[in-house]
Amino acid sequence: MSLKKNKILWVDDEIELLKSHVLFLKSKGFDVETATNGKDAVNKIENGNFDLALVDEMMPGMSGLETIEKIKQENSALPIVMITKNEEESLMEKAIGRKISDYLTKPVNPSQILMACKQILEREKISSEHISRSYMKEFREISSRLYEDLNYEDWIDINQKLAEYEVEFDDHPDLGMNDMLQEQKKNCNVEFGKFIENKYQKWLDEDKHFRPTLSNDIMEDYVINQLKNAQKVLFIVIDCMRLDQWLTFAPLLYDYFDIDIDYYFSILPSATPFSRNAIFSGKYPSEIHQNYSDIWNDDDKTMNYYEPDLLKDQLKKAGLLSVTSHKYIKVINSDKGWRTNKQIKTYLNQNLITLVINFVDILAHRRSDSEFLKEVVPDEASYRSVVRTWFKRSWIFSLLKKISKYDFKVVLTTDHGSIRVMNDVKIKGDRDTSPNVRFKYGTNLNASPKQALVIKDPEKYKLPSFDVNTNYLISKEDFYFVYPTEYNKYKNQYHNTFQHGGISLEEMILPVIELTPKG
Repeated sequence: MSLKKNKILWVDDEIELLKSHVLFLKSKGFDVETATNGKDAVNKIENGNFDLALVDEMMPGMSGLETIEKIKQENSALPIVMITKNEEESLMEKAIGRKISDYLTKPVNPSQILMACKQILEREKISSEHISRSYMKEFREISSRLYEDLNYEDWIDINQKLAEYEVEFDDHPDLGMNDMLQEQKKNCNVEFGKFIENKYQKWLDEDKHFRPTLSNDIMEDYVINQLKNAQKVLFIVIDCMRLDQWLTFAPLLYDYFDIDIDYYFSILPSATPFSRNAIFSGKYPSEIHQNYSDIWNDDDKTMNYYEPDLLKDQLKKAGLLSVTSHKYIKVINSDKGWRTNKQIKTYLNQNLITLVINFVDILAHRRSDSEFLKEVVPDEASYRSVVRTWFKRSWIFSLLKKISKYDFKVVLTTDHGSIRVMNDVKIKGDRDTSPNVRFKYGTNLNASPKQALVIKDPEKYKLPSFDVNTNYLISKEDFYFVYPTEYNKYKNQYHNTFQHGGISLEEMILPVIELTPKG
């Protein structure tokens, strides 16, 4: 069965002089009809199905612009390329106002016409074929690399490539390659879990110059060093934001900022009370616990209650507290966000403005409890789509556009990512065991090393001990913990939900973005 040819209408009062061009397009597989005036062109549009119209701007009788307007009245979705000798800006503005897809300036050669037609009619096909070939090549290379002795920079590179292809595939859902990508991500997370188990503890005792950047390095490396150079900083932490989610809304900022992206590893557990407090304190959890032991109470309200104090402590340690004015704001709902956006000019006299934004994390938690949200956000692609839509219409995007007019360096990051959990692990624990799904701390906890990192000595992992027998379980890959009692209840509640706290590329390898206003 032959494929349907794309059908083009070429409108030009001197079409005979373009016969060679028409024949060239036909030789390339296009079905081309012609018209010598606007009236005939509109009649053909009324009575035929065309995929593209090429319209000369200078024609006797009905002009090119008038013809385009009439054609759009008949078929508003039809792509139109205007061909003109006139390069005046006002004409181009009029043509764009009539929603043309492209314009070409005479004289045109066959290759220009072919390029314009392919750009409009075959862009999706060409792009899909290119992406398919590119990913198949990358698939083989990544699969081969998993057998090598990878370092943390290799894992950053692999994670970046996987995230970029995820976003690419969102625009090409008919490629049918997403299952292959998701399977490769699973394989990568198996090996990444082994890598973290072998390397993570060593990182904690190494000089920071010989290990990856960790959560407790973020403030010093990206914020405090800027403040020491008299640069004002807007520091934004979007709770639970993954790299792929950042990539979906980053293009919205291109017109306002020059963007530099770097990467860091979340500490373990990759969860808010550990990772975000490490960011604001510049310390590991066991060090924080000495002064702020209440952080790890079961009451969720205390988990990040001390962030402003931890921030002050870190500024004081850096010798900046007395010379740096700062404002800390946590935004937990839209109303607070829009109030902050409205008030932002009153904070511009501060050297440091810190914003903590909870939307992405709240979406993940609410989805766990809502069948409706599970229907709206069934997978990672839809999660990315919702995050992009939120950002595009959010108070924070509005605020960033305002900040782009001032001399502020913006540092945007996250405290951890999330992963969609699909496989349960049964464990036993007493009533004092923490309730988290991707990690647990308590007494006498155990799990298979294949499914979890088992930490018997918390101090070696810079984690707090709450009892002489405190130990931790940190899940790998897409496993999550459930109790044997009421097993089906908890499995139904948490299976196929987005969780954090464990060991995976998505949770641990995170972007740190520097936004410099274009002015």
